[in-house]
Amino acid sequence: MSKIGIKKSYTLGDGRTIEIETGKLAKQAHGSVVLKMGDTMLLAVVVADKEASEGTDFLPLTVEYKEKYAAAGRFPGGFLKREARPSDSEVLVCRLIDRAMRPLFPDNFHGNTSVVVNLISHGDDTLPDALACFAASAAIAVSDIPFNGPTSEVRIGRINGEFVINPTRAALESSDIDMIIAGTLDNINMVEGEMLEISEAEMLEAIKIAHTEIKKQCNLQLELAAEVEKAKVKREYAHEPAPMPELEAKIKTAIYDKCYAVAKEGNADKVLRTKKFKAIKEEAMAILTEEELAQTFLLKKYFHDIEKEAVRDCVLNERTRLDGRKLNEIRPIWSEVNYLPGAHGSAIFTRGETQSLTTVTLGNRMDEQLIDAATFKDTSKFILHYNFPAYCTGEAYPNRGTSRREIGHGNLAMRALKPMIPTGAENPYTIRIVSEILESNGSSSMATVCAGTLALMDAGVQIKRPVSGIAMGLISKGDKYAVLSDILGDEDHLGDMDFKVTGTSKGITACQMDIKVDGLSYQVLEEALAQAKEGRAHILGEIAKTLAEPNKDYKPHTPRITQITIPKEMIGAVIGPGGKIIQEIQAATGATITIEEKDNQGVVSIMTNDGEAMNAALSRIKAITAVPEVGEVYKGKVKSITNFGAFVEIIPGKDGLLHISEINWDRVEKVEDVLKEGELIDVKLIEVDAKTGKLKLSRKVLLEKPKKENA
Repeated sequence: MSKIGIKKSYTLGDGRTIEIETGKLAKQAHGSVVLKMGDTMLLAVVVADKEASEGTDFLPLTVEYKEKYAAAGRFPGGFLKREARPSDSEVLVCRLIDRAMRPLFPDNFHGNTSVVVNLISHGDDTLPDALACFAASAAIAVSDIPFNGPTSEVRIGRINGEFVINPTRAALESSDIDMIIAGTLDNINMVEGEMLEISEAEMLEAIKIAHTEIKKQCNLQLELAAEVEKAKVKREYAHEPAPMPELEAKIKTAIYDKCYAVAKEGNADKVLRTKKFKAIKEEAMAILTEEELAQTFLLKKYFHDIEKEAVRDCVLNERTRLDGRKLNEIRPIWSEVNYLPGAHGSAIFTRGETQSLTTVTLGNRMDEQLIDAATFKDTSKFILHYNFPAYCTGEAYPNRGTSRREIGHGNLAMRALKPMIPTGAENPYTIRIVSEILESNGSSSMATVCAGTLALMDAGVQIKRPVSGIAMGLISKGDKYAVLSDILGDEDHLGDMDFKVTGTSKGITACQMDIKVDGLSYQVLEEALAQAKEGRAHILGEIAKTLAEPNKDYKPHTPRITQITIPKEMIGAVIGPGGKIIQEIQAATGATITIEEKDNQGVVSIMTNDGEAMNAALSRIKAITAVPEVGEVYKGKVKSITNFGAFVEIIPGKDGLLHISEINWDRVEKVEDVLKEGELIDVKLIEVDAKTGKLKLSRKVLLEKPKKENA
């Protein structure tokens, strides 16, 4: 039998091997590759239409990433027991692939394109998200689809001061850097990650080390593609009408100078700017012939491209921006805390025409988010949700559920704030932050970080340090470039980079970078990071004017949580058979009680707004878990009476024998003459049997001994 499939592999510095293979699975797709690292395997396929739909002036690219539960020998949760809509973690991987690959397709290629990556095996601690883009790009490399790649992604961590490529999940737990970097043979085009307050220099070093590994993976794809016949000649396509240089020149003469003038005005009102650009377009349309007006596709393209060119040239030449700011100037900021009296914490943060209203809610262990992915199960005590309704940009369209963009922006803000959230006994709460974007004109995810910081401090959460965030932009043309601080939505659209950086006064906590052009030098990146640091410091100063540090206490209506530790073997006693005991305590006191085993101990959390309920619940639990001590006096309850004494419950679940001879100093003939079932009496523990553990009680030793009469 002839050999099936073509394989290529290379070895990481630590001896692990990555292998890519084509020609064995999914051969009807236009390109397919199986990537294998250890026991983890990904199947990536790509299909693209050869013709574009009429009037399409963009690339209809869809990227899907799915983790199959069978890959890890697991059943999906839920009633249907099958993979359903993508989880948040799968959506985030889709975005990692999309953001790295989308800029590399030719600008005039508009064929409907589908990239699908499935996790088909997972038997070790390998993290598949860092391999998904590698697999997807390899699938395109072995196809005839036009692509200015290859590209690839790697995760980089730093463990004990050493940089590690694609660390395992276990190793990542002790890393102070978790970044995924994407790039080509020549350039970096995407960065995403979180860090524990590292410096700009450390971040740049990590990117450079990652790029070295990316180049190896790109070369491996080229080696594989070189042995695939159909990949040697990329398909021809004509998705746009033939260009009309005369029409383009006519439009440029009509609108370029006018657009340049509007950009130079520096008007901070987005709506007014939009109206002026629209008026310029309408004036130009009036001078066009009917034949020229019929070229709808080209007109739209030329108007957009020339307006973009004029605005970019204005920024580069005048060193001023659309809204009149200097290149490094931050828009006006105002903020407010405690705006919503019913929330546990709230804040408004407004920067220019971008506004976030953010709330903090504090809950207990039962409010933790359960993460049930194919490759791991976990819980999260810190949750951040970001909502971007249509009205925040003055648009009217229905809400069709959480978008991928909302998931991505929320995840970035969550990663920015997470390192500053206190852990362990310092923070017994589950925390949920919700950012509602009420206005948006650029940097709404960074507004979420700033509003989240203020809302946390307003809630009384003792964060380590405030966090701020800023979105940086870039406009470049030849040797000229301009790095822009706190970019507008328009500057994001017409610019060459969107680089979001968050951090504290000590260092960077998260970043997200998308680069739309080739050839971004490390010098420009270094300048952008330095300018971002200045901007973050300015914003931290503005935050401090509203609230410089966390409130000393929680709001009066915030539930209080008290935690105590109990011996591990006492967990069952507190819960009781079928949860009977803990349910009785909750019903009697009104407190919410949770128990978890941690570090070989039981951690009991009691949550309530009522101080008396808290004390009552604590007393009940301490009584259950108390160890009887000889010599201690207890208020016990007579549980049963026998002819030789009474059994008295001195602490819940623990009875002792009060022998008839220990009831009174005087002789007792019948126990019933002195005690009744259910009666509360004081008794002293006088002995614990060394063999049986049985408790011996006395009542009479607490009574005054009668004096003997003289003979």
